[in-house]
Amino acid sequence: MNDQKTVKHAPGQLLDLGGGRQVWIEREGAGEPVLVLSGLGPAGSHSVFHPSFSELAKTHEVIYLDLFGRGSSPRPKSLRELTFASDVADVAAAIQALGHGPLHVFGFSFGGVLAQALALEHPRLLKSVVLANTLHSPQMWQENHGNLNRELQNQFPDVWDQIVALHERGVPSTAPEMQKLFAHAFALVRFYDPDNASKLTGLYDPAARNLELYPIYCGADVDFIIGGEVPHIPDFRPRLKEIACPLMILAGRYDRALYPRLQRDFARHAPQAKFVWMEKSGSFAHVEEPEALFALLREFYAPRGA
Repeated sequence: MNDQKTVKHAPGQLLDLGGGRQVWIEREGAGEPVLVLSGLGPAGSHSVFHPSFSELAKTHEVIYLDLFGRGSSPRPKSLRELTFASDVADVAAAIQALGHGPLHVFGFSFGGVLAQALALEHPRLLKSVVLANTLHSPQMWQENHGNLNRELQNQFPDVWDQIVALHERGVPSTAPEMQKLFAHAFALVRFYDPDNASKLTGLYDPAARNLELYPIYCGADVDFIIGGEVPHIPDFRPRLKEIACPLMILAGRYDRALYPRLQRDFARHAPQAKFVWMEKSGSFAHVEEPEALFALLREFYAPRGA
């Protein structure tokens, strides 16, 4: 399947952050701005939001951002320069360079991890935060992979046997032959309706993921044991209650990657947040429940008291 040509992007440009760093941004729509931060792991681009977020662009300016070294942004001399701290600093610098003042930030998956750091380290830059299908700690990252592996082992035991055989030979989980096997579970673990996986057209964008960066940032054997930058990401749970701007947390009832039992930790540690279960979604509510999602966002972004 090759749907690369069907991915339509909004007009874009490079945004200068200073110090020789630039990031690619695209803008769509008009109105109060919303910065969307992407997932597909820390190696992903904003393509995962296309074309779904064009719906939000009917009432808001949607600003898509590719982190430095990902998507259409320039690459550093060494991918090992890319750290969680540098990613947070780059997004903060991008918000300031955009010149809009505080922004609504929608953080999806890894983008939600960045959004938590931004809300705690740069609170004056954020008008509100939505955390969608995200993680609160390296521990949660590890437990997510454990659950994904259980699902794969139970539903695709023949595939799991091949994975185990390769792993016993020393093949890391991020090797291409391993990733091809792990991909068998994608529709099962990420969607309420596995048929909806075909609607995620942005996944087929050529720039959707920096495959060279992924094992460096997450660890070469991340599907079994996290590594790289991931163990150094803070555990945000003790500080979630400190997030002062309006906060909403979205969790997919059928998300077997970022699964419900662990998502409840957000409700416990951020009692000030609005917590919403997307009842007919896995990881991608913007694909499976777009009407419900964008209604929630428009209500959340409306001026307080309106």
